[in-house]
Amino acid sequence: MLQVGVSSVWYEGNPCNMHLMDLAAEVKAGVQDAGMVAFRFNTIGVSDGISMGTEGMSYSLQSRDLIADSIETVMGGQWYDGNISLPGCDKNMPGVLIAMGRLNRPSIMVYGGSIKPGYSKDNEPLDIVSAFQSYGAYAAKLIDETQRFDITRNACPGAGACGGMYTANTMALLELLKHDIKPRDIMTKQAFENAITVVMALGGSTNAVLHLLAMAHSVDVPLSIDDFQTISDKTPFIADLKPSGKYVMEDIHKVGGIPAVLKYLLEKGLLHGDCLTVTGKTLAENLAALPGLQEGQNVIVPLEKPIKSSGHLQILYGNLAPEGCVGKITGKEGLQFKGPARVFDSEEDMLAALDKDPMSLKGSVIVIRYEGPKGGPGMPEMLTPTSAVIGAGLGQDVALITDGRFSGGSHGFVIGHVAPEAQEGGPIGLVRDGDIISIDASSRQMNMDVSDDELQKRRDVWTAPPYKNTRGTLYKYIKNVSSASLGCVTDL
Repeated sequence: MLQVGVSSVWYEGNPCNMHLMDLAAEVKAGVQDAGMVAFRFNTIGVSDGISMGTEGMSYSLQSRDLIADSIETVMGGQWYDGNISLPGCDKNMPGVLIAMGRLNRPSIMVYGGSIKPGYSKDNEPLDIVSAFQSYGAYAAKLIDETQRFDITRNACPGAGACGGMYTANTMALLELLKHDIKPRDIMTKQAFENAITVVMALGGSTNAVLHLLAMAHSVDVPLSIDDFQTISDKTPFIADLKPSGKYVMEDIHKVGGIPAVLKYLLEKGLLHGDCLTVTGKTLAENLAALPGLQEGQNVIVPLEKPIKSSGHLQILYGNLAPEGCVGKITGKEGLQFKGPARVFDSEEDMLAALDKDPMSLKGSVIVIRYEGPKGGPGMPEMLTPTSAVIGAGLGQDVALITDGRFSGGSHGFVIGHVAPEAQEGGPIGLVRDGDIISIDASSRQMNMDVSDDELQKRRDVWTAPPYKNTRGTLYKYIKNVSSASLGCVTDL
């Protein structure tokens, strides 16, 4: 009899995941009804929203690889025939997909669903980013403590709701097992290109670069950061979604959902329709009978009248990032920025400066370094700094670059994943206050106005700081993690 491992990323401490134990029970029942044997097991999770701005953020990115390792360990050790995984929060999804790719057994991922928006006492729509931006607004004295409490109290109204058809998904897994359709049959180069296209069209997170590179690595598909640029150049940005836009994912659902978006992109020739899916059919076959986007909706704008004619994610190079970096530039903040560097060796130092005098940062390029894969460790997300900048009203007046990461909730003129990182001797570690930094998204260049000779002099006197961790799981991560430009994988 076929045995299916049902892996749930359940834990109580996060709205994204608190309901997944109950969903896993439904999945198990569906597997049993289909004549197979199901065994539930759990894996770990880290909430970025809760750990943001604390030392706990060092554990976020490594949780992706721990999730993959733990699912691989149980599935491999117990020798289950197939897998159904239920992820919720950010690093859960790439983690379970990396495990599926490594194992290459028939598998399905069922996403736990998106949270509904919250509302303030004045009925203003709120989300998690509203809570982070309230910090900067409070520091700049734009709101008082009562208003800030109202925002943080109501930003997240409950768990994410799942729209999964569990029995249908279970039967799909049975078909995958019958026909021996495996993850590597589905996770092809063309499928990854489709994923990148959707990320660009919808204005997705810079984290997609890290995670798609890592997922491709798990199935031996050649994918590089330059592939993201190639697709960005030909994919218009068409979704008016937060954090840079007006709407949230619930609004996408109301106008037809992601399937309708996929159908629209396929009709416009931007997707590979012949990619195999977990239904056993191609993407085009899946979408053929589905309705398109709702007539008259404003969430997804026409390709002919895009928010930006190319993708919002840009891969930049230059003497500050010889191995590349990732810019999140929607166009609303312009395509170029030039200013003197304000250098901070940690996120905390930058926030202290903003607390003291927000306007002192106006016109500058904020550099937050030693926050990379090894230096952070774990590339902490800079949502607190970017939200504080936006909340303080400086979104148009500063740029922020870092060897760390950004949350999907970050927006503004932000450049992350700078490689090599400062901890490894990258040029970002040689920047000094007052150096003029030029960022040009149109030419995809990021440079500091410092001569090669001067950079060499600085390099000669630079020494790497000690690692922030010398034992335990974070030390193991530091010793094994690759560059951000390679996806921060731990098994090269």
